[in-house]
Amino acid sequence: MQQESGVSPDGIALSPGCVLCHQGAKMVLFVTGRCHRTCWYCPLSRERKNLDVVYANDRKISSPADAIAEAEKMSALGTGVTGGEPLLELDRVVEYCRALKERFGPDHQIHLYTALAPNEAMLRRLQGLVDEIRLHPPHEVWPRILETDYARSAVLAREMGFVIGIEVPALPGIGALAAALPLLDFLNINELEWGETCAAAMRERGLELEDGMHNAVLGARRWAEELPRDPKVHFCSSVFKDSVQLRERLKRIAANTARPFEEVTDDGTVVYGVLEPAGAVDEFLEMLDEDDYAVCDGRIEMAWWMLAGDGAALPGRKYVVERYPGGGMVVEVTPL
Repeated sequence: MQQESGVSPDGIALSPGCVLCHQGAKMVLFVTGRCHRTCWYCPLSRERKNLDVVYANDRKISSPADAIAEAEKMSALGTGVTGGEPLLELDRVVEYCRALKERFGPDHQIHLYTALAPNEAMLRRLQGLVDEIRLHPPHEVWPRILETDYARSAVLAREMGFVIGIEVPALPGIGALAAALPLLDFLNINELEWGETCAAAMRERGLELEDGMHNAVLGARRWAEELPRDPKVHFCSSVFKDSVQLRERLKRIAANTARPFEEVTDDGTVVYGVLEPAGAVDEFLEMLDEDDYAVCDGRIEMAWWMLAGDGAALPGRKYVVERYPGGGMVVEVTPL
């Protein structure tokens, strides 16, 4: 049964997966870095590219139970399955998606991104587990898209009840994909992004960053304009992914994981103070409630304003940490 699409603020029809991405409610399940393709624009990091590793959001995991725990941490309403090429590990995709559906129910929306054109046997295995499929046909077949297995796969998937679309980066010649629109529920264009592993290939093609603030490649928006204005066509900017999608997901995680003394910012990061004591602090700690601080590897973590105020005279190194919630990446460290 196809799930209903939503509508973006600008009136564009969004796939169910995109609706949840806009809310930051999708967990990203990276099932493998293995891939049969060598796309020059692939932005995967060295820690993932061509390696058979599994991540849930930014956490390396080893079991469906780990994925469920990460989904619970952010109160996920759905999951986006990606890679590498997920369908090279079809058994793993089935195992993880089944576990997620069993834990969260059939309304836990799962979309899968693939550079293969899944055949009927593959689609049968995904039925009831994956709700939405996003095809990534290679750049070189775009001019003849209706003659490819991707077109045939799209028709078959739609007949079998999947929400089906194409999702590709903005590249010259993308206008040729307009021919496939009657076969699709949506066509997503991602703004081409610069990455450490594809930087050399970008430079070889004379490409450069749009600005010094984001990863967007100069000119990608213009290429996307080759496609007609159509309710099925949606352009996803690099800025949106960084400033909206990621931020909303972090907020969901922070709401479930922030410690009582951590301040949650508007960006979904958490801020707290750290004291590396160089003398006795027992008297100071006795003034605090149990939830006011935590001792971690000899460090004392507490509300930053408490450390900056009442703890200013304490001996030792003092600083403020801003990081992603749930023990994630450190964004900034500011000495006090």
